Amino acid sequence: MKHRRQASPEQWNYGKVSAGSRIFDIANHILLGLLCLLMVYPLWYVLCSSLSDPSLLMRHKGILLFPLDFSFAGYEKVLNYKKLWNSYLVTFFVVIAGTGLNMFFSILFAFVMSRRGIMWHKLITGLAVFTMYFSGGMIPTYLVVKGVGLYDSIWAMIIPGLISTYNCIILRTAFYGIPDSLEESAKIDGAGDLRVLFTICVPLIVPSIATVALFYAVGHWNAWSAALLYIRNERLMPLQMVLRALLIQGEAIEVTGGQDLQTELNNMLLKYVVIVVSTVPILCVYPFIQRFFTKGVMIGAVKG
Repeated sequence: MKHRRQASPEQWNYGKVSAGSRIFDIANHILLGLLCLLMVYPLWYVLCSSLSDPSLLMRHKGILLFPLDFSFAGYEKVLNYKKLWNSYLVTFFVVIAGTGLNMFFSILFAFVMSRRGIMWHKLITGLAVFTMYFSGGMIPTYLVVKGVGLYDSIWAMIIPGLISTYNCIILRTAFYGIPDSLEESAKIDGAGDLRVLFTICVPLIVPSIATVALFYAVGHWNAWSAALLYIRNERLMPLQMVLRALLIQGEAIEVTGGQDLQTELNNMLLKYVVIVVSTVPILCVYPFIQRFFTKGVMIGAVKG
């Protein structure tokens, strides 16, 4: 008769969660939930305020969970602003064209910096890092932009900041993580450097590319300083400059002393609406990019 082997105490406890671990998990979930609430509530407050009646909003004190006398009056005023829709088109062009050019040249430069065997590798990397700490300054940059014919051109908001050294370093680090055996096998089959880059390396660092592309896109969406310096044509003004002008108009009335109660209420509501109008479109991009942040494309890339 065979005797059944007795399980060890470690095997008895396998799969069981201790009371201390459960308490820690509960406390951790509560803490993270509170932190999420603290981060989400300001956004919710702005959204509810933008949909509220301004007179009721001014008298309201404390936490705001729902719009007060639901109204689209603020959005009607902002969306009827003639220059708004043209500024949206300008901003969309800058975001799409700018991000595309940023990524193309950043990927090329990061790939060069990741090749340790090229001539002057350390010098190129050192010069790139040097630009992170020192720049030519606002006036010399303005003179260069004007001298090369980019002044009052939509490309003045794209070309001067074509490559970000910080983003290139992120991509270079991602290229470093690709096993050399993949590149060597491709070159044995006759692939050149560009083919290795775009058919082997780029598909393996999609999460890093998506992250850097998001950095560039958000930067272009929120940019206004380049337009302030280099753009004079009102038809080339991006969204942030138009919204800034819309707010300044209300502030100018207040400074001149011609502001009545209704104008003050409208200006208060206008600020909340402007925040929503300028924030929501770029927030819609995040759900499509988020999945790349945690996707492990390198798992299983090399066998044996």
